[in-house]
Amino acid sequence: MAENDAKTEKTPVNRELLEATLDVIRQSLQADGGDVALVNVDDEGVVTLEMQGACAGCPLSSYDMSEGIERILKEHVPGVTKVMPAMEW
Repeated sequence: MAENDAKTEKTPVNRELLEATLDVIRQSLQADGGDVALVNVDDEGVVTLEMQGACAGCPLSSYDMSEGIERILKEHVPGVTKVMPAMEW
């Protein structure tokens, strides 16, 4: 039973690694006049981000967040389970 418990334990998100990964993502966003800010990371691995600049008003920003940023963070930062916007567009 202890083996099953270990599989269901949540990996805490390493905030330093998260910030470093966001810095890499930020370069692409900034090249297009946008940016992203980390708002929160909860104990469940949910990362809340705020799109800024040109990204804040872009109709594709929700797609970029779910299909781009979330995919990258899940791949590179253990413990990230979901990425959500700080506010709905």
